[in-house]
Amino acid sequence: MLKILFIMLALVMPSLALAQSAGLPVFTSTPAAGGGQAYTLSLQTLLLLTSLSFLPAAMLMMTSFTRIIIVLSLLRSALGTQSSPPNQVLIGLALFLTLFVMGPTFDKIYVEAYQPLSENRIQMQEALDKGAVPLRAFMMKQTRETDLALFV
Repeated sequence: MLKILFIMLALVMPSLALAQSAGLPVFTSTPAAGGGQAYTLSLQTLLLLTSLSFLPAAMLMMTSFTRIIIVLSLLRSALGTQSSPPNQVLIGLALFLTLFVMGPTFDKIYVEAYQPLSENRIQMQEALDKGAVPLRAFMMKQTRETDLALFV
C-alpha cells in the first residue's frame, strides 16, 4: 500500500523528477544594432508562416489579378460557354498574366529591397519601405483620382 501511495505522489508532483529544461529559447528577442530587435529563428518562422496565410488576400488586393479574372470571366460569358474553360483554367491564366504584367514591378522590388536585405546591407523595416515604393507606384497607376476622392 505504501508503494502505491509513493507512486501516486510521484505522478502528481512531476517537479520531483527534476527534469532539465530545454536549452533552446522559444520566443525571445534581443537588442540588435541600431536599436532594433533580433528575434529567434522559431519566432521568425512563426511570423513567416502566419504572413503566408495572408498572401492570397494581398495578391487579390495589390495586383492586377482581379481585373484579369473579371475580364476572362466576361469573355467566357460573351462566348456563351458557361463552363467550357473551367474556373481552374481561368485562374491559372489570370495568375500567369498577372505575373507577366507585374514582372517589372517585382523586378524593382527584388533589386531595391530584397537583394540589399539578403546581403545584410539594410534592416527589415527599411526593406519593407523600399519594397512598398514600386508596388505603391503600380497601384497608383491603376486608380483614378475620382475613385480615390471617394475614400477621403
